[in-house]
Amino acid sequence: MEGNEHAHAPGHPHSPDHRQGHGHTHVEDEHRHRSAGARLKRLRHGLAHAVAPHSHEAADKVDTAMESSREGMRTLWISLAVLGATTAVQALIVALSGSVALLGDTIHNATDALTAVPLGMAFLLGRRAANRRYTYGYGRAEDLAGILVVAAIAASAVLAAWVAFDRLLDPRDITHLWAVSAAGLTGFVGNEWVARYRIRTGRKIGSAALVADGLHARTDGFTSLAVLLGSGGAALGWQTADPVVGLVITAAILFVLKDAAREVYRRLMDSVDPVLVATAESALRSVDGVIGIGPVRMRWIGHALRAEADIVVPAHLTVVQAHELAVAAEHALIHTVPRLTAATIHTDHAASAGADPHTALAHHGDRPGPTLALE
Repeated sequence: MEGNEHAHAPGHPHSPDHRQGHGHTHVEDEHRHRSAGARLKRLRHGLAHAVAPHSHEAADKVDTAMESSREGMRTLWISLAVLGATTAVQALIVALSGSVALLGDTIHNATDALTAVPLGMAFLLGRRAANRRYTYGYGRAEDLAGILVVAAIAASAVLAAWVAFDRLLDPRDITHLWAVSAAGLTGFVGNEWVARYRIRTGRKIGSAALVADGLHARTDGFTSLAVLLGSGGAALGWQTADPVVGLVITAAILFVLKDAAREVYRRLMDSVDPVLVATAESALRSVDGVIGIGPVRMRWIGHALRAEADIVVPAHLTVVQAHELAVAAEHALIHTVPRLTAATIHTDHAASAGADPHTALAHHGDRPGPTLALE
């Protein structure tokens, strides 16, 4: 029996209006366990809800996703403003000094600021409700934006290398070295601040694309640092300092590119932290009435987690009782696993003398039946 995407029927209400009186219906009919231990556990759970009320209704899950999108958008807007100001300052100094290296860095910063556009569109698109064509919603738009960010980092590495080689082949004098140095320092500080802000928010809301964009800002910070170090070398009479440092920074950008590409690749391949899987398994085992667990699968849809899990229940349970255990299992997962918004729970009964209920699936290629571990 599938636990479906438990939207929680009227018998298990968790609406926002119900938050203050959550213990009322919740204690009355939640899971209907008859043992004294189960009643004590429900009492503890009710007290926890009184201290930190919450909801699992579909509308509340959407609200959580919307709040994450709003936080991501806020980060993009603030970082866009900071990088825009940094770019404007550098453009002014480029006009005064004629520094080609600083011009390249200014272009980098402008490009980094503009990556907020596809990411912002992805966050907005991700808010759209699921439909019959996109049944999981539009959260994957973030992963597509992440690909664009990785491409932008790769382009930055190519441009930085090209500028460095060009300067090695055609050395040029730089004027207003103090201003160029100040602009390089400004670019480094601005990009590093934006990088930390984007990465912190991206990890908080579970957005691999925003983390990758933060790493992109860090690469532009390295480029700005190259301008600063290059102008310092030029001031000491080392004309090739600027291009040599530029090549070193290009190598640093390639290392950042590797990290960003790995982050986006893993998200596209439905990779999750094994610790999350272990946490989910532990939560399922803790549910009263669950006597074993099977495979647990998770995937990111944008910056929200979804899960599928098999649980083993006693064979004598009715359909209603088995469904109640599936609801309890999903409830436990949502409580325990960060960023998890929904879980599909499949219930299987303990082995008995009867025929294997999965026999009908045996002829579908190499499709294995569920491997269920009894407690």
